[in-house]
Amino acid sequence: MKVALIYNEDVIDPNDVINVFGMTTKEHYSTKAVERVARALEKGGHTVKVVEGDIHLADELREFMPKVVAGENPGMVFNMAYGIQGQNRYTHVPAMMEMLGIPYIGSGPAGHAIVQDKVLTKIVLQKNNIPTPGFWVFRTPEDTYDDLVFPVIVKPKLESTSMGMEVVNNWDDLHAAVKVQIEKFEQDILVEQFISGREFAVGLLGNTPNVDVLPIVEINLDHPDQIQTISDKKQKGGVNKTCPAKLSKEKIDEIKQLCIKAFSCLGLNDYSRVDFRMDKDENLYILELNSMASLGMSGSFYYAGQTAGYTYDSLINKILDVAVIRYFGSSIQPQDADVDLTQPLRVVARTYLRGHLQSLKETLRGFVNLNTHVYNIENVNQLGATISKRLKHLGFREHIHRQHEVGNFYYFKNHSESQNDVLLVSHLDTHYGPDDLISYYEDNDKIVGSGIAESKGGLAVMLGSLHALRFAKKLKKIRCGILLTTDDSLGGRYSKRFVKEYSKKSRYILGLKSASKDGGIITTCYGRSDYQIRFTSTGDQLTSDIHGIIPVLAKKLSAIEKLSKDEKDYRLRTTSIVSKGSHGQTPNFATLTLICSYKTTKLGDLLDTKIQSIMKKRETGSQKLDVSINKIQTRPPVVEEPSDTKFYELVDDLAKKHEIKIKKHSQLISSDICNVPVKLPALDGFGPIGHNYRSAKEYILHDSIVERAALLASVLFKCAEK
Repeated sequence: MKVALIYNEDVIDPNDVINVFGMTTKEHYSTKAVERVARALEKGGHTVKVVEGDIHLADELREFMPKVVAGENPGMVFNMAYGIQGQNRYTHVPAMMEMLGIPYIGSGPAGHAIVQDKVLTKIVLQKNNIPTPGFWVFRTPEDTYDDLVFPVIVKPKLESTSMGMEVVNNWDDLHAAVKVQIEKFEQDILVEQFISGREFAVGLLGNTPNVDVLPIVEINLDHPDQIQTISDKKQKGGVNKTCPAKLSKEKIDEIKQLCIKAFSCLGLNDYSRVDFRMDKDENLYILELNSMASLGMSGSFYYAGQTAGYTYDSLINKILDVAVIRYFGSSIQPQDADVDLTQPLRVVARTYLRGHLQSLKETLRGFVNLNTHVYNIENVNQLGATISKRLKHLGFREHIHRQHEVGNFYYFKNHSESQNDVLLVSHLDTHYGPDDLISYYEDNDKIVGSGIAESKGGLAVMLGSLHALRFAKKLKKIRCGILLTTDDSLGGRYSKRFVKEYSKKSRYILGLKSASKDGGIITTCYGRSDYQIRFTSTGDQLTSDIHGIIPVLAKKLSAIEKLSKDEKDYRLRTTSIVSKGSHGQTPNFATLTLICSYKTTKLGDLLDTKIQSIMKKRETGSQKLDVSINKIQTRPPVVEEPSDTKFYELVDDLAKKHEIKIKKHSQLISSDICNVPVKLPALDGFGPIGHNYRSAKEYILHDSIVERAALLASVLFKCAEK
């Protein structure tokens, strides 16, 4: 099942909202906690995407979530977002899910709204004869009540996790405490009769009428008048706890009945926590309910779950499962979410990759921040050496083809036979000059940086997939070759023969450029020819011609522009014009750099003829020019062969099992697979999803690192089975 895990950051990014407005949430899960839940869901066999609950949420879910109306299996949202700002923040994501038509775990907007408001909660409890301490609401510090009896506990009515709680024993301290909390939290303040005694936390899991009450947790207080503060909860492990609590069977049954009744009356779903105090006479009082009980490792909910026999992973998957049953009537996942290597490779790989995502990102950061411009040979070779160390650790042996004009080419394989099951092809160089490098940075769901989509994201995905295969004990079953070139920016000028040579020794060839935004696997690539055209005037220039050859050059550019307007299945771009004059004269020579991309070889030949004609044509009334046309690099187009089609169908079948959407994509930028001999199955685009090649905004999507690495692992293993 596809599961979108929604969370919120601890600091508001102004780009994530239209305006910063109202109260900001003071609750959030750490990145580590979010990743822990994501890994647990991955271990349960689910396809997980981590999404921030901000202004971009609907767009993210529209891309990821299955379309049930189109016949796809439903997905779910695992909501860990406490909201960003404003009142009733717990309701924001559930309300959006209701609007978008996406099932989600946890309570609905109404249940969250009531429970988050401590005053409304107590009113509902009282109306249903459920014991709760007496209370008063203060809207100003000067409010007074004739029936108020000390001691009382003061707390903001819309916050949780024990924020702002304080016990007071007289009116002066009460007015002072209320004043501080109104100023800090900007809301009404609940003043509640303080119950001296023992404190309990009770986890609930399920839905009416099948609500499972987890073993009761006692908060071990030093004395009956102690309270558990937010500082206590933030300490490692929190206040010492006992589970199951030492209570009589009658008292346990009474607590269970009160919990289930409160859960039902307040209209809650799936899971919750109920907080109790019990006085010296063993009278029970419900203090509050938490409709988004903490899923932290030190929280009472997980502590109770452990006592009940759950692991962390199985508890998280149980929460999802009870929500699935609520929506669809039956469970669609295994009850035991503990991963083992007998599970499908896609499950094992995703579990491993989710757990090592941060490490993969740090590896990627190092790749991106190393400027590997094609002529920065030292840095290119440094990147090659770095990857070589990683691959040697995985059992690969290297062979270096040393170069002089560019960085060294690297070929690796993890076996001793002559034939590869599969060959991975990528490149180490980028076209970015020393002044163009954009360092690695994260922007919401994107990771931005020079070369991150074109090659470096794919290199990280490759390493992730190989590590996942080793973890799953599958890597040694694959005869894998890897070719890393260093002249992609030059059109594979020196490496084309190596691509051909190693492709002939391989049954399947995979390129690691990024996938298109819609998940496209590259089945066809445009060819490319780069022209450098030099114009030189002959004879003396006319003294009246103050522009020299520039007017002639302008006419030729105009003709190229006219040719470009008719473009269909090709593209022409002028990337550089340099015009100078010798000895202080008006310009008498110029150099024009032109890039031509085309879908077929025939179209490339036709365009070459037209470019030659335009550039060599003598313009009426102009001086004679010497024209030198140099085709400095060329790559043939990649045309989809029947072998490619069959290979794509294999990949598409695996992608469906991963619940990843892919489609055929025609790539405008050329690729090394253009040099793969005809009839050998070759596809590109197995890197992460990315866009804006060769620009300051080049990026990949954060979550696609995991999903594409998992898919690549499955494809590599399948290639070995075929």
